[in-house]
Amino acid sequence: MDDEPLWYVAYGSNLFRERFRCYLSGGRPEGGARRQAGCRDPRPARAEQSITVPGGIYFAHDSRTWGGGMAFYDPDLPGRAAARAYLLTRRQFCDVLSQEMHRDVGTDHDLSQAIAHGRQRVGSGRYETVLKVGERAGRPMLTFTSPAPAPPNAPTAPYLTMLGGGLREAHGWSAERAASYLAGRPGARGTWTSRDIGALLRLGRPSSGRLGSCHERR
Repeated sequence: MDDEPLWYVAYGSNLFRERFRCYLSGGRPEGGARRQAGCRDPRPARAEQSITVPGGIYFAHDSRTWGGGMAFYDPDLPGRAAARAYLLTRRQFCDVLSQEMHRDVGTDHDLSQAIAHGRQRVGSGRYETVLKVGERAGRPMLTFTSPAPAPPNAPTAPYLTMLGGGLREAHGWSAERAASYLAGRPGARGTWTSRDIGALLRLGRPSSGRLGSCHERR
């Protein structure tokens, strides 16, 4: 059912609501190099919740949008990962997934294995493994990540600024708490300090009205 609602669980730059809007309505996020196509249904999420999920995130590979390492979710890491859940239609989720896989939107992916058994490989590349991380209000909560942990790679300053802004917006964290969380993630740890990330976040506060803004598609 194309309109059946489910939760998309974001743990990276899509923590930031305005940045996620690029995936729904199309456009390029502030500081990013890549323009998103948008969904067939560009309406905003029906609801959203700030949550945590078991496991953690790490930075790996190389981002075409931001340069440097990208955030991936690993349910086997210790602790809990900060996230934001958006209630989307199944078709919207499929289009967001397609954009993350660098594929054309319009494919209604079969998600039955992920929903029934918790994990499904849609492809062999990055963000092509769908995980079920729980249920809320009777609806499955799905995210996507790498099929296996990859060697760590440090993220760039614009990407960390976006993630930190999303953590502050979604969870109400201070710049210091968001910086400490990000600095402790594999890939960032040893390259970025909490102090350095905190300085980035204080310069790029969500209240500036620019961080995460989505330049609409034309």
